[in-house]
Amino acid sequence: MASSKIVKYTSEELEEKRRRGESKTDWERVRKMKDEEIDYTDSPELDDSFFKRAVVAMPVPKKPITIRIEPEVLQWFRSKGPRYQTRINAVLKAYVQARRKAS
Repeated sequence: MASSKIVKYTSEELEEKRRRGESKTDWERVRKMKDEEIDYTDSPELDDSFFKRAVVAMPVPKKPITIRIEPEVLQWFRSKGPRYQTRINAVLKAYVQARRKAS
């Protein structure tokens, strides 16, 4: 299987890259574009049937807790940048979902 070239960034990380001049996007060209010039071929138009089936899903509020984590684990998550607690939550949630499927 070929390795994936998809990279995910938070909005904060993207803003920081933009500030450092690391963005590969020609923002000046984007700002000057008229709506008619934007290619929407990979984004189908949303019709009434889409909105009839659409569901608003509100995020579940998280509970603040105290947890003991080994320094090595905490350091690794923190080294990945802002929102490390969100990543820890995502890992734990994926584990719970996998366990539920297995049982």
